[in-house]
Amino acid sequence: TGSTTVQHSSLSRIVTMASNARFLFSKSSRALAAAAATTATSAVAVTALSDDVVHPPAYPWSHLGFASAYDCGALRRGFQVYRQVCASCHSIKQIHYRELIGVTHTKEELIEMASEVEVVDGPNDSGEMFERPAKITDQIPSPYSNDEEGRLANGGALPPDLSLMVKARHNGQDYLFGLLTGYCDPPAGKEMMPGLYYNPYFPGGAIAMPPPLNDGGVEYEDGTVATITQQAKDIVQFLNWCSEPEADARKKEGVTCMMVLTFCILTAGYYKRLKWGPYKTRSITYLKAT
Repeated sequence: TGSTTVQHSSLSRIVTMASNARFLFSKSSRALAAAAATTATSAVAVTALSDDVVHPPAYPWSHLGFASAYDCGALRRGFQVYRQVCASCHSIKQIHYRELIGVTHTKEELIEMASEVEVVDGPNDSGEMFERPAKITDQIPSPYSNDEEGRLANGGALPPDLSLMVKARHNGQDYLFGLLTGYCDPPAGKEMMPGLYYNPYFPGGAIAMPPPLNDGGVEYEDGTVATITQQAKDIVQFLNWCSEPEADARKKEGVTCMMVLTFCILTAGYYKRLKWGPYKTRSITYLKAT
């Protein structure tokens, strides 16, 4: 009897300790959850309060549709804006002249265009670098020979490469269009440091790049009026092509794959009904043996 009493008392202590531990664990879990919720709420509030940039509206870009393609006229104009305006500071290192054949220019035009540029090649048989006219297999040359030269020419800031800029920014087309057309006077109370320009679409509102576009800044070959918005639209479409030069081919292949897949599904369905139809519609009758 004494041993039974000791066992019961030990069991009751164990049950009590387990219940206390469960209570403490649930209480600490609620406290941790409350702390996490408070931290998340504070982070969201801080992010919202520190959001010092204007988000651009969503523009109806014609080349973003499922069955739409790039406008080659706009791409040609955009490449012209890049060459005459943007190429003095920015590069598109991922693009070669040959990739523009049939997109913005003919092969002959690009061969002539490339021959006007001198590129560094080598080494030659003497182990020295030399300059030669560019070929269509060469990359479109950068305005600076190295990053240090680019920083030196721009007050320590290196102009970014534009090859993948549309993909490198959230809503890249809308952001670039808003940035190029969004220069304005700073609001009252907004102090600008020397050499900076106010643009509400740029984080912080202060950007070192001066307004690159002006009405009539380029003279389009097709007679299109070169307003600031027209130039911005054309260069954004060209930079979008630089980020996705395979977009049109990918859409064509997607349509082809969907057509083939649809044909295969219909064929498989017909074959299944043809083979299994007699088995699924047959009637089996069992007769008792006499």
